[in-house]
Amino acid sequence: MLALRRTTVTAADGPWLETTLGRAWSDPALHPPAQPGDEVVVNVQARELGLGSGGYDIVVVNLTRGLEAPGTGDEHVMKLNYTPLQHAVAPADGAGDGLRGPVAAIGLHGQLAPLAWTFAESGRRLGYVQTWGGALPGGLSNTVAELRERGLLTAHVTAGPAYGGEREAISLPGAIAAALESCDAVVAGPGPGILGSGTPLGHGGMAALDVAHAGLALGLPVLVAPRMSGSDERERHQGLSHHTRTVLSLVLAPVVVALPDTLAAPSDRHDWRRADGSLDGFPWPQRSMGREDALFFAAAAAAGRVLAAMLPGDE
Repeated sequence: MLALRRTTVTAADGPWLETTLGRAWSDPALHPPAQPGDEVVVNVQARELGLGSGGYDIVVVNLTRGLEAPGTGDEHVMKLNYTPLQHAVAPADGAGDGLRGPVAAIGLHGQLAPLAWTFAESGRRLGYVQTWGGALPGGLSNTVAELRERGLLTAHVTAGPAYGGEREAISLPGAIAAALESCDAVVAGPGPGILGSGTPLGHGGMAALDVAHAGLALGLPVLVAPRMSGSDERERHQGLSHHTRTVLSLVLAPVVVALPDTLAAPSDRHDWRRADGSLDGFPWPQRSMGREDALFFAAAAAAGRVLAAMLPGDE
């Protein structure tokens, strides 16, 4: 059951609100800007569960100014379809004809910034496709907003149940094709946060498997950016995370896998490629899941350089 509460906005900073119950987020893709004094209904479940990456309330409806939204024109495709938050979007799925460019699969949103930072050394255009596996709203990621502002991402396409990007796609292959209309390469994976049950298959990192299969089906070179850690206390994430190991064991064809050049490449059916994992000038803290983790960032940085080397015409 939904855990819904009425509350009143006491302060507003864009989509981030303070209410009489605490901090809340109002999705700009779904709600008009809130103002102090507005009465809103919020979902409090994440905060009550103490979730690390989602421990704030989510606005369900603004009772003061959210009941008179205008129509959406001729759009008839729904995102979040058959849920109380279904809304019409204009789909922009690409046709998939004549596509060129490699696709990188990430399993955790924290890999996006270091991968994009090192890929930018190539001077080529990178697009981001947001999938299921973490946060679905396209407007929730500060990382995406800053990468777009810095010119390190050229496009942001939300695929499947994810919504609110600059372009909307019904399917993951359609989203990859749409991104490649304006970009030289694509990185695809979950938004902020991650689903996880601690089981081999029950986690949001499995989105990387979907990305790999979509890229392979489109006939594109596929790179898996490995999730690695040198400081995670959980044994299953130490070194090469079980998230990546599971994806590599299940993917139906060999793929390229990046590694920092300080590590030895395994010998198996995949094409392991080593690259520089340094992040000179990287402007953000190198923290993952709240902890300093140099290996996590080195692996993602190496993936950005390997992805750049996979561009058409490059070796």
